[in-house]
Amino acid sequence: MTEGRTVGSARAFELLEPLVQAATVRVHAPSAGYETPGTGPTWGSGFFIAPGWILTCAHVVGEGGAAVRLTGREVGITFSSGGNGGTGTVTGRVECVLPERLEERRPGRRALWDLPDLALIRVLAPVSHACVWLTDRSKPRFDEVAYFGCTEDLGTPEITGRTTRLRGTAGNGAAIRLGDDDEIEPGMSGGPVVDLARGEVVGVVKARRHTGGGGLAVSVVQLRTLPMAARGQIGLYRRVMQAHDRHHYDQHLSDLDSRRTWTDVHGELPTEADPHEGRGRLTPGERTTLYGLLAELPPPGSSEVVRALVEAARGEEPDPHPLAPLSWRDGIGLLRDPPGGTGEAAAMLRYATDVSVADYREPPAPGADEDLWDWVRATAERLWRPLRRELGERHERGLADRERRRRASAVRAVRGPARPAGGLPTGASVLLELWPHGWEDVYDWAVSVLAGPAHPGRLTPVESGVRVPPRGLREALRAPLAEGFRRCDTHEAAALLEVAVDPELFGIAVDEWVLSGGVPLGVQRPVVLRHARGTASPAAAARWARVQAGPLLDQRADCLRGRPRSPSAPWLAALPDNTVPVHCRAPGPEPTRGALHAVRDAGYGVVVCRRPPADPGMSCAPFHRGLRAELVEAGRGEVLPLRFQALRGRAFGADPDAYWAAGIALVWDDPARALPEDEPLQGDL
Repeated sequence: MTEGRTVGSARAFELLEPLVQAATVRVHAPSAGYETPGTGPTWGSGFFIAPGWILTCAHVVGEGGAAVRLTGREVGITFSSGGNGGTGTVTGRVECVLPERLEERRPGRRALWDLPDLALIRVLAPVSHACVWLTDRSKPRFDEVAYFGCTEDLGTPEITGRTTRLRGTAGNGAAIRLGDDDEIEPGMSGGPVVDLARGEVVGVVKARRHTGGGGLAVSVVQLRTLPMAARGQIGLYRRVMQAHDRHHYDQHLSDLDSRRTWTDVHGELPTEADPHEGRGRLTPGERTTLYGLLAELPPPGSSEVVRALVEAARGEEPDPHPLAPLSWRDGIGLLRDPPGGTGEAAAMLRYATDVSVADYREPPAPGADEDLWDWVRATAERLWRPLRRELGERHERGLADRERRRRASAVRAVRGPARPAGGLPTGASVLLELWPHGWEDVYDWAVSVLAGPAHPGRLTPVESGVRVPPRGLREALRAPLAEGFRRCDTHEAAALLEVAVDPELFGIAVDEWVLSGGVPLGVQRPVVLRHARGTASPAAAARWARVQAGPLLDQRADCLRGRPRSPSAPWLAALPDNTVPVHCRAPGPEPTRGALHAVRDAGYGVVVCRRPPADPGMSCAPFHRGLRAELVEAGRGEVLPLRFQALRGRAFGADPDAYWAAGIALVWDDPARALPEDEPLQGDL
């Protein structure tokens, strides 16, 4: 049926339909006893995105089992076994659901499940099957699409497709609105949504409207929100996308059969379907080869590494709002339609050149980086000569820079570090800013990425909000903080979280928030407080340097033998530069709260405080005694954020020798990480 389609989209549907149908599956209950496999009722649809991996909706695998745990649940999968129309049925196991909180909090019957409402299923038997081609773009184009899933129009389950147009986004970009050109049937939930102009899957069918046709799909870019791996391990997202790209690369190179591949069809799609396509772009075969070669390399050490290479290739900073790029492939998606008339192929070849000489998280397979450069050089032969010369010079500079870094690293390894290890990494950190409304008990907030000393003053916004009550802060910040951590975490270390607030808000227990995994933030990563207005005293730089070098002296700032006091400015200024002021009562009621302001004005960038204990009459002696021992053992200031993280971990693990540290917080005003000077936005007047 071609009604409502343009000539170009009708032809694109004709070309893409067999490929999508071959990769789309029916999800149902697993076979039990002697019943015929695949005969149970349909729960929904799904589709292969990599060998052995199926993507669907979380509500599909939750069908018929409200009290059943989703992760680890076994489901039945019926799929096409090849081009001859045969089918097969296998068992799959749910590997992960998004968001993770669906395991504890599920919606009522007939209610929409929380976005992104995705589930990743691993097939438990080796089977031969097709896979879809996933988009690399961080945002969809609002053009004609086709959506596929399991229907029973003729009385038996079959995979069918219909066409419509994308009508916009919802859920802060996590969902895509589907037009009402046709009706979405219940069994189609979890099926793929295919961009007909570009031949790539951009979404997963989620819901239909009750009042007519159309509905919602989930953007496949939400796969980047899969749980991050432990340090030193490759995360699930990177594993799956690596397998996806290798599969299509192998299919492109294979001469074993004559069936069309996704790469073949990309070359046959009508050019009029995309008016933006033109000269200066990689061919489908070149793009598939590039992805395959990138998949042979170790993944990037962090999201910021990818963004830095994209910026160097584009000539400008990429859009900060999409989800963090986690793989080399994601960087290619950020190079679509570069600014200033720069050719897309040229930008991608510059990026690939830089990747070929990058520092990888582990040594690549022998020759993998050289294979990528050989391909870049060969591909550039068909382009203009100045670009070929530029790429050659870029590669030589990159090799020289990488060799210098390796030699410096080898020298450090032989000589040993100048001081014991344990300091914070110097890369990007996550910045959380909170501003109270003085006349109401609500807060404005902003989450950003602070680039660090390598790019002083650079701040990349993640998300912001206004007028959130205290009890709603943790839930409102759950997704923005998770995105910030994805951008800043590396395979070696969890990124620092900096909480910039006025001293009156130092009592907000951000380090005790549990956002995922059942472990508090302050145990998962270093968490420090910052004065929202910085430390502007002329003595601040000298005090900071002295404290970092150590040794450390602790000094009670707001109590004297357990009694509250307010320190005077002359007394604070006269203390040695390697002093760490200690507040056992602040933030609390005046006058002790003013002690934090006084210490800030005196130029102290490293301060220890704790939240008021539940029992105001509790002695502070154990806190001061334990902290003094901790500072003596630390020896210098630069290791304190990580030592405080370990201290919180001991307290969380019920170590009786760490009970004194309950509510402990570290003020850490690093002058190399300057805070923005912008004032928060206020509400409408």
